[in-house]
This record gives sequence, C-alpha cells and structure tokens, in this order.
Amino acid sequence: MAKKASDHITYYKNENGPLLSTVERNILHQDGMAFKDIDGSGTVSTVNDWRKSPKERAKAYVKELTLDEKIGQLFISDWRMGKYPSDPKQQPLLDESGTLDEGEFHGKTIFGEQTLPGTSTLLKDWFARHLILRANPSAQDLTDYLNQLHKVAEECTHFVPVCVASNSRNEHGDAVFGMNDAAGVFPAWPGTLGIAAAVNGSGIETADQFANAVRKTWNTAGLRKGYMYMADVLTDPRWQRTFGTFGEDPKLTSLILEHIIPGIQGSKDGVTSDGVAMTTKHFPGGGARENGFDPHYKEGQWNVYPTKGSLQTYHLPPFQTAVDCHTSSIMPYYAKPCAAKSAPQTDCNGSPVEMEPYGFAYNRVFINELLRKQMGFQGYINSDTGIVHNMCWGVENLDEPERVAFAVNYGGTSLISGLFDNQYAKTAYERGKTNYYQHHPVPDGFAPDDLILTEDAINRAAAATLEEKFALGMFEHPYRSPKEAAEASADPVLWAQAMDAHRKSVVLLKNDGVLPLAEAKRSGKKIFAKCFAKDAGRALRLTEELTRLLQTAGCSLTDEPQKADYGILMLFPSSGEYFSATKGFLELDICEKKTVANVDDRGIPTTQAHEETTLLEASKIAEIASQIHSRGGKVIANINFTLAWEIGNVEPYTDALLAGFDTYQSALLDVIFGNFAPSGRLPLTLPRNDEVLAVDANGVCVSPNDVPGYEKDRYMPDCMKDENGKAYAYQDRNGNYYELGFGLRYEKKLDADDSLSL
Repeated sequence: MAKKASDHITYYKNENGPLLSTVERNILHQDGMAFKDIDGSGTVSTVNDWRKSPKERAKAYVKELTLDEKIGQLFISDWRMGKYPSDPKQQPLLDESGTLDEGEFHGKTIFGEQTLPGTSTLLKDWFARHLILRANPSAQDLTDYLNQLHKVAEECTHFVPVCVASNSRNEHGDAVFGMNDAAGVFPAWPGTLGIAAAVNGSGIETADQFANAVRKTWNTAGLRKGYMYMADVLTDPRWQRTFGTFGEDPKLTSLILEHIIPGIQGSKDGVTSDGVAMTTKHFPGGGARENGFDPHYKEGQWNVYPTKGSLQTYHLPPFQTAVDCHTSSIMPYYAKPCAAKSAPQTDCNGSPVEMEPYGFAYNRVFINELLRKQMGFQGYINSDTGIVHNMCWGVENLDEPERVAFAVNYGGTSLISGLFDNQYAKTAYERGKTNYYQHHPVPDGFAPDDLILTEDAINRAAAATLEEKFALGMFEHPYRSPKEAAEASADPVLWAQAMDAHRKSVVLLKNDGVLPLAEAKRSGKKIFAKCFAKDAGRALRLTEELTRLLQTAGCSLTDEPQKADYGILMLFPSSGEYFSATKGFLELDICEKKTVANVDDRGIPTTQAHEETTLLEASKIAEIASQIHSRGGKVIANINFTLAWEIGNVEPYTDALLAGFDTYQSALLDVIFGNFAPSGRLPLTLPRNDEVLAVDANGVCVSPNDVPGYEKDRYMPDCMKDENGKAYAYQDRNGNYYELGFGLRYEKKLDADDSLSL
C-alpha cells in the first residue's frame, strides 16, 4: 500500500508568522521568513506573501488562475470517501492508498444526475476545490483523507486547498442526510433544540462549551467549513426541520448565535487560522412555511408572511446577529416569497419589501438590497443544494446555464451547491462571448445581461471563497495530524461537557410528586421499562439500552406492567421526511393509524384520507398506564422532541413527564433518579391539538404560519381562547401551559424571576 500524505508532510515554523506545511510545494525564503510557493511563480508574490491581507491575496490570485480553474471554484457537491461511502448501500471503491476513491461514478439523487470521475481527476482536471462530506469516518481516517486531498491539490500548477464542508457532527441522534450527516465520532451534545433548552434554563455556558468543542475537533481534524447552524426561527410547527433549529424565540436564537459563531470561527471579526468557517442558514428564515411544507419539494416552494411585519419582527433578527458576528457565509433557502399570500412586510429602513418571485439564492432584493446593503453582510452567498436542477423555484423557465449565470450575476451567489456544473458555467460564459441572445429568444421576464457569465462575475465569486481559505490559513497550513485528530475527538473534558449539556437540556414538564425517584424510593420496587418508536427495530434497540442502564443502576425490572410499582416509558415519535411531502399536513399527534385528510396540490384539505403513525404501539401507552395505576403504581414518561408534538395521547396517563431533545437516555435517568436537578426550559410551544393547526378551504391556517408559538394567541379567534386568554398552547391536567420557557424544578415551577436574561 502506498504511503499516505500524512507520512510525508514537512513543516516550516516562522518565528513571527504562520506555520507552513507541505508535501509537494516549494518553500521560499526571504528576510529570514519562509513562504509557500502557492502560485508556482517562485517569488514572494502577493499571493504567496502571508503578510498581505486575505482579500489582497484572493484578488491577486484570481488574476493568475485560468478560466477553467476559476469556474471550478463556483461549485460544491457531495463526494464519496473511499472506504466510507455516503450511502451505506454503495460498495467502497479504493485506490492503492486506501484513502481516495478513484472509481468513476454515475448516479441520480434528489439534487440531479451526473457522471463523475475519480477523485484525482476531479481535483486536477475539473479543479474542484469544494466538497461536501456526508460519510461518518473516524477522526483519524478523516484527517488522512483530507491530507490526501491537499497533496493532490498541491501537485497542480496553481495550489488551492480543498475545502470540505459538512453538516453538524457534534450532536447526538440519528444521522439525517442533509442535516446531521454524522454522529458519534466527535463529542456529541444534545440536538440544537436541547442546546436551546439548556441555555434557556442554565445559562449561556453550554453554548460556549459547545462552540469550543466544534472548533477544536473540526480544526484538529482539518475539517474547516460547516453548514451550520440554523438561524431560522420556528413559526410553523409542521416544518420537518424543526429539530435543526434553536426553537421559536428570536431572542434566544440570537443569543446562542452571538456565542457560537465567534466561538467556532475563532473571533467575532470573522474566521481565524484555528477556526472553522460557518455557513449560517437559511436566509431570510425557513420557518415561515406554508402549513409546514418544505421547499425541498414543490408543495413548499413559497415563504409566506400572512402577518404584517413578521419578517422584520421574528425572522430577520437572528440573521442580523450572524451578520454582526461576521459569519463567513450565508445560505439562502430554496423558497421564494409569496406576495399573494403575504401581508405588507418592511425592510430595515421601514420601506415595503418587494416580493421578487425568485428562489432566495437568485433574489437580488433579499440578498443584495436587504442582506448586503441594509444588514451589512460582508461574507459570501453559498446556495442550498440543488438550486440549478430540482429546486429551481422561480426560474424554472431558464435552462441550466442560465440558472448558473442568474444565481451569480443577479442573485450574487458565489458558491453553488448541488452538482459540479462546470460545463454549464462555461456555456454561460461562452454565450456572452458569442452574443448568444442576439440569435436566441430571451426567456420572458429576464434580461440577457443577467443570463451570461462574465469573467468579472466569475472573478468576484471565486475571490470570495479564496479569501475565506486564506483567512483560515489553509494555503499555508492545510495538513493536520491524524493522531492529534483522534485525541481531540476523544477528549474526555469535551465529552464530559457534552454529557453535562444533555442533563441540562432535560425539561421537567409534569411531576405529581413521583420524582426524583431516588434510590431509597425505588428500593425493593419493580420497574417496567419500555421504549416506543416509529420503527420496531429502533424501539427494541432503545429498550435494550434502557434495560441495561436500569440494571446497572441496581433496579429490579419486570416485563409485566400490572406487577410494576413504576413504569418508565421513553417515547421517540417521528413524522415525515423533509425531502418529500406527506399526503396530508405533517402529523404532529403522537398516534398510531390515525385517519387524516389528504391535501391537494394547492395544499388544500380534501375529502380523501389516509392513515398516519408517528409512534408504533402508541395506543398501548394508556393500557400500560392503566395496568400500573391499578395497583397504585406511577408512570414516568419522556418524549423526545424533534418536532412540537401534540401530546394529548400521552400526558393524561403520566404522573411525571419529561422532554428530551435527542438526549442520552443515561442523562434522562440522571434527572429521573435525582442525580441531577432538572433545569431545562422549553425552546418551543407545544400546540394544544389539531384544532389550533386547522387549515381552511383557502389553505389558511387558524394559527398564522409566520408567527412563533408564544405569539400565536394574539392572532387566533377569541372563541378558541380559554378563561386565561390562551388558545394555542397545550394545557396539562395540573393547569400548566407547555409554552416557550416552561419548565419545572423539583421544588417549584420556573417563573419570570428565574428566566434567563436575554
């Protein structure tokens, strides 16, 4: 087997400058300092001179790169990783190093279809320098792989390091393509909703520790760009991507971003040489869904703002925080704004916002006028994945070269995610050179100058991503130590902090005196333990894990609920897929085989129906509770909240109820047993029932899609409100409303005086 790049790295230390690392490039010496020959000029040029600013160096480099090399900088796409294919069904294709996949690939995804070469050809001939990692390798193998990519890149005439981006890798839970692509290698916090619950209850330290762990583990492994985190404020609870948000409160989301963006990037002024570049998403806020439908599919292609001023009040503030913290790039959502279903919205100057009917990556009004000129964004635009092909909302009548040009020229996008569409970009460039639109019709509603790529536009886009790599120090020091990466990923301090965050994330919703279930209270008692999930196999695995944990804690277990003194039930409901629409609205009720209405292609409920299950054996919860209660036993349940579940089929049957957010079962038991006092607070409001989410024959929801749960009562009919003026939030049998900020202590309920200062 050939030796890996890691075996041949040479390091050069500058006394008052950056560390250099290289395998293939020459090192230049001048004035007692070392410089890497990045551009191949053999001189300490502006490009090679690390004393120059990243912006200066990037502008100089685009003048030296060839047209094809610059076009290669415009695209980012998924890439397979040798023995770690993104799709578990694929067979790994290895070259002799065991690191790079040199096999050709032809495949079709939701983002489009493409025939691709092996890795070396992609890097050398296509000059691709942006890849998306979906695989879940060990930290050591990841670093070996990234080092190998840089070695191949160094063999080219012009060296540009390979920037590999990834979605979040520091959260516990099931790996979800396009969101949490990997889990379990780096220290794993609860889901982002859990981080919000912990911060809301215990303070900002959790976010600071989380950011430090991300920066340390990623940078040590050589992973320098993250598609994270979501600044989207949850306003329609049927949005399947709820689990990736920090909840429904724009103030809380802004506070968390104010800490994690500088913490991950290295400073509040932008990325540093030991930081990780963040791509904040999905501008101008993905939460304003039309009855929950997502723009990954055509039913959800609109952002709707039925409430006057909601854009400025709820959705933009977290993005302003991200801009103020100099997030490296921003990812617009696929959707386009819908003027017909929106009330008047204002920009930062108080002027009416024009609802230009293009997807946001193409949308000059939202990107150039609002985000850049008014909000002050200085980074670059990285589109969401697939805008040129399957999610090209608003520009469907353009061909692919025109879409590429329109995104770059008109929308101001610098990095297009989806496929390596180099040839389409080249076609758009050549059309400008051949006066294409003098001989071909211009698509209706578009100007020809916006549909061609000029070299100036290509230079602007390429310079933006080159500047990021210069600022990250990737040109000087792209290589990392696999050994150090493995050590960082296993850092016991970081894992302990993550575990502490899991405990802090737990929200105690209900407690009729049963908790804490301390050792003395459970001594000599029988416990019935069971996990529920939508998938039977997952339920079994989780139940086996729960059983092991309880046995380790010395608990006496029974398989018969009628003989149990206590029942511990862990519920892991699931609903929908964000890459495809459900037959009806996304189901939030914890239910099994529930009959619900279909919707038509306009999102209107029909007389046809289908069945939905969010939790297998959900109907047995009441039965099990009845058996335990029949002999004076108590039922303790935890619900895993990835969505704002309707819990009317669960809460009435419990004596104690907790909320977790992809939280370790061991952390939940620490709270249940009294080893850790519950401190989490809800980051979202739980809807009362189906009635508060009802959609009429015009497709209008009784609770507005663009307003967070804690504000929805302001806009709901008085006839739906109770004696306290509340209609939307779930109220338990003890009279507590499960709304934003709610959480119990063992001694008292959190009240306004206990709330986190925002």
